[in-house]
Amino acid sequence: MSMAAPSSLLKVEELQGRGRGMIASQPLKAGQIVLRDSPILLYSALPLIRQSLSFSSLSSSASASYFCDHCFRTLPPSLQGDSSASTVLCPNCRHHCFCSSSCLSKALNSSHSSWVCQALSRLRANSLMVEQPLERQVQANFLISAYNLANISPSDFQIMLSLQGSPDDSTIAAAQFLHPLISSLCSLALISPQNEFSLELASALLAKDKLNAFGIMHPFSVDDGQRSVRAYGIYPYASFFNHDCLPNACRFDYVDANPPDDGHNTDFIIRMIHDVPQGREICLSYFPVNENYSSRQKRLIEDYGFTCNCDRCNVESSWSDNDSVEDNAEDEEEVMDEDQYETMAASDTDNHLHEDNNDFPHAYFFLKYMCDRTNCWGTLAPLPPQGDTPSNVLECNVCGKLKSDDTFGIDKQQDEVPMED
Repeated sequence: MSMAAPSSLLKVEELQGRGRGMIASQPLKAGQIVLRDSPILLYSALPLIRQSLSFSSLSSSASASYFCDHCFRTLPPSLQGDSSASTVLCPNCRHHCFCSSSCLSKALNSSHSSWVCQALSRLRANSLMVEQPLERQVQANFLISAYNLANISPSDFQIMLSLQGSPDDSTIAAAQFLHPLISSLCSLALISPQNEFSLELASALLAKDKLNAFGIMHPFSVDDGQRSVRAYGIYPYASFFNHDCLPNACRFDYVDANPPDDGHNTDFIIRMIHDVPQGREICLSYFPVNENYSSRQKRLIEDYGFTCNCDRCNVESSWSDNDSVEDNAEDEEEVMDEDQYETMAASDTDNHLHEDNNDFPHAYFFLKYMCDRTNCWGTLAPLPPQGDTPSNVLECNVCGKLKSDDTFGIDKQQDEVPMED
C-alpha cells in the first residue's frame, strides 16, 4: 500500500542506499513544524505483570511510575496501584489501569478489546511467558496489539505491513517462540477469521516493529540518566525519516500535556532545527546526539542494520573512544573568538554543518542545539515562527527547557526562559 506525502512541505522519495526518505518540497525555516503524525498502533513497553516493575532493566523512574494503558499519560499518585479506583480499572481483568472513564471506554472499543484483555490475561498466567526477558514480553505485547489492529482497522494493518523491514535472525527466533505460544493460548481465529496469522506473518510484523517503532519515554528527571520507554508506537509518516548524527529536524511529543487543537497527546510533532533549502533530505537522530562514534555505530547496525557514513561520523571515526562530543565542542569553543561566533550565528547553519576546515566542523551544532541540563542530552529547536518572524527561543525535545538564543556565542550565557505551566 503506497502512502501519499503527508503535507505540501515534504515529499517521500526513494534514495539510493537509504531507502525511502523525506525531502523538503520547499525551503524550510528553523522551528517550522513539518509534520504532525498520529500512531496507528500503541503498545506498552512494561512487563506483562506490572508488579515486575522492579525489573533490573527498568530505570528508577520507571519503577516508580504507572501509566494509562490507553493514552500512556502518567497516572496521578492517587491512582497508581490503587485497586479501589474501580472507575479506571478494566472491569474484566482488573489489571490494566486508565486515567479516566473516557480512556477506559475508548480502550474497550480499540486497544483493549475483549480479545486483547483475554489474550494478555492468558499470557500473564503462563509461567513460561512471564519468565521471559523484558524484550520478549514487549514483543508479545506488540503482536497482540498488531493482531488486534488487523481486526479493528484492516487499512492501518496494511499500512504497517507496507513499512520497511524484513525478517532477520532475531525476529525469526522471536516469532518461532511467540507465535506457537500465542496461537495456543489466545484463539487467533476468534479475532479475525479472514486473516491467517502465520509464523511468517509474525516474523514480518516483528521486523516492521524493530525498524519502525518509536519509543515514548518515561518523564524526564534530572536524577535519572537512564530514561526507560513507557510505550512504543508505529507512526506511519514519521517512520519515513532517515537517521543522521547531525539531524536538521527533531521530534517533540507532549504525552503528559493537554494536546493543542484537536490533536491527541500521543501525536508526534517534527520541527526543524535550522533552515534548510528545497530538495534537502530531512533527517532525525534515532537516539541522543551526545553518543560517541562507536556507540552510535553499534546501535545503528544492531537495531537498524546499517552503518552510518554521515559527515559527523567521517570526522569522529578518527577519534579515540574516550573522546566525547562535549569535550571536543568545548575545545572548539575555546578557540573561537567573538567575531567567529557572530559570523557563524549570522550565516546559514546548514552550510557550517558540512564544512571540513577543522578537526570538529560541527562544533557549532552542539554548542547551540544540544541541551546542557543534567542527564538530559536532548536536542534544542526554535519554537515555531510567528508568520515570517523566526523565534529566538529554543525548546529542548527531552526536558522541555526553554532558552533564549539572543546571547548565544557572544558571552556564552544562554538566558533561560521561564516555562509556562
